[in-house]
Order: sequence, then structure tokens, then C-alpha cells
Amino acid sequence: MIRPILLFPDPSLKEVCGEVGAVDGAAAELLRDLADTLYSTPGVGIAAPQIGALWRAVVVDVTWLPPRKGKEPPKGHGRIALLNPRVVKAEGCLTFREGCLSIPEFLADIRRSSFVRVEGLDRDGNPAAYESEGFEAVALQHEIDHLDGILFLDRVANIKTDLFRRKQPPRANGS
Repeated sequence: MIRPILLFPDPSLKEVCGEVGAVDGAAAELLRDLADTLYSTPGVGIAAPQIGALWRAVVVDVTWLPPRKGKEPPKGHGRIALLNPRVVKAEGCLTFREGCLSIPEFLADIRRSSFVRVEGLDRDGNPAAYESEGFEAVALQHEIDHLDGILFLDRVANIKTDLFRRKQPPRANGS
């Protein structure tokens, strides 16, 4: 089910999310709702607090959008849906221009690890691990930050040089 996306400054976006205990029908439904909501937007990732669920769950898919004109399609694993995800290894550094479905008016240049290994549970409660680099690594780190109440605005190094207002914010959820 497509759920409304909370917008900054909704206080839920700054909450630290709880671990998903029992991986049951409710956890699988949360991952389905996250995926349905993500695919109704121009985004590549979404975290549970963005739809008002304060549980550690994310969905990332950098491969589903068409590539930008003159660009190669992003490389990635396709849909990554994880419960209780955590970064267990991070290497390298890159600066990437990020946006956020909950802060649609702005983009910012953010420094992140260029490679991550993320572990968590899949929708059936089985251990799952992904090694990602580049755009997908950035998206995973961005979504996992949401689970700790961290927004990309919190990572802007210099508000004058690294934060940009979008000319036209993306439309989400058919709005």
C-alpha cells in the first residue's frame, strides 16, 4: 500500500527507530508498503520513519529509474529490502549530491563512504548482506541514517556552499 511520506520538520523524522523483533506478517507488510511507496516516487530509497513507522526497515533500489540523459544506468543489486540494517564495513570516501523524499526542496553535497557492507534481515527473517559501492552505497547510508533520526541536512558540511534549493521539487505520491 502506498503510504504518505512525512515531510521535514515532522518530529518523527528525528526519532531513533526500534529494532524489528519478530519477523512476521507485520514486518513483511511494512517492507511491502515501503517498496510500494518508493516506486510511487522519483526516489531510490525510503526508510520506515518516512512513512511514520518507527522501526528499523529500509528499501533501496537505485536501478529502477531510467538513466539520466547521456549517463550509464546505475549499478546495483536491484531492490534491497532490509530489517534491522547496519553498516558493518565502510571504506573510501566520496562526495555525492543527495536529495530526500522528506526534504524535497533541497539537494546537498554530502561526504559518505564509497563502499559499504550492510547486514540485516530479509522479509522472511533470514540474514542478508550486501556489498555496495558508489550510488547504491550512498543510498544505503542515507536510508540507514534515517533510522537513527539523522537527516542529510545534519551532514551538510557548509550550508553556504553545499546546500542547494531545487528549481522544481520532485513530485511524490502522485501529488
